[in-house]
Amino acid sequence: MRIVFMGTPDFSVPTLESLIDSRHQVAAVVTQPDKPRGRGKEILMSPVKEAAIKHKIPVFQPVRARDDAFVEELRRLSPDVAVVIAFGQILSRELLQIPVYGCVNIHASLLPRYRGAAPIQWAVINGDEETGLTTMMMDEGMDTGDMLEKLVVPLNPKETGGSLFDRLSLLGGDLILSTLDKLEAGTIQRIPQDHDKATYVKKISKASGEIDWAQDAAYIERFIRGMAPWPSAYTFLEGKMLKIWAAKTLMDESGRPCGEVLDTSEKGIKVQTGKGMLMITSIQLEGRKRMDTAAFLRGFPLKPGMRLERS
Repeated sequence: MRIVFMGTPDFSVPTLESLIDSRHQVAAVVTQPDKPRGRGKEILMSPVKEAAIKHKIPVFQPVRARDDAFVEELRRLSPDVAVVIAFGQILSRELLQIPVYGCVNIHASLLPRYRGAAPIQWAVINGDEETGLTTMMMDEGMDTGDMLEKLVVPLNPKETGGSLFDRLSLLGGDLILSTLDKLEAGTIQRIPQDHDKATYVKKISKASGEIDWAQDAAYIERFIRGMAPWPSAYTFLEGKMLKIWAAKTLMDESGRPCGEVLDTSEKGIKVQTGKGMLMITSIQLEGRKRMDTAAFLRGFPLKPGMRLERS
């Protein structure tokens, strides 16, 4: 098959590499425009663009893939199929109809659960026992197209957003190759989604990581793991941001306000939540490096009664 690949972040790169190494031809790569990143605002290429350049594959970077100029460009490429994974733009009906076999998306959840931009983090935060990947035929909606194949992945007890991201990223290649083989052979089964069972998850921003201490301890512990490594879960201590990297749940109750420090020891920092307590074991105060709480307490005498909250 002659493929146009559409993707942007590092999550998409292993799938692109698998397609390049397959019997198929990746005729072109479409990715988001170069953007300034970091404190120095250096203009950087997307990971997908870097991979395409390494393999000498033509790269297109439309500001809006829906624009007529890019639609005509895609027509000139004459793709059999477009493979889309974390591209970052909504495709128009006109564009979706250009490839002979349509546009196939690889989505990081077991659809119709977790449509939208952050399925990996929310699978961890919500305590799901399993998640996975779904290939689907794209339509004009947000992850609403007919499902093709699924790959189920169990979550580990201490899964983080980062560890699940890495695992799912490496599995996309095998799944899309299976889907393309069946699509080309005419043996693929299209399964409409049950829209009544759909859940949507919004894009995660840096502000999304703030801990709500009124939530129960079990939820906050999962939230900490789901937000790691980015944007990371955080709270505030005397006006400074305090990132929480790891914690354990305790079912004890103190009757104290949510977010209050109850006790400190070599084992960690006990904080009251909406239900149960949280024992913080890894921490990072603004301007300092990440460390276990025992090391942190030797340099910062955190005392019972202090509140973890915005000042």
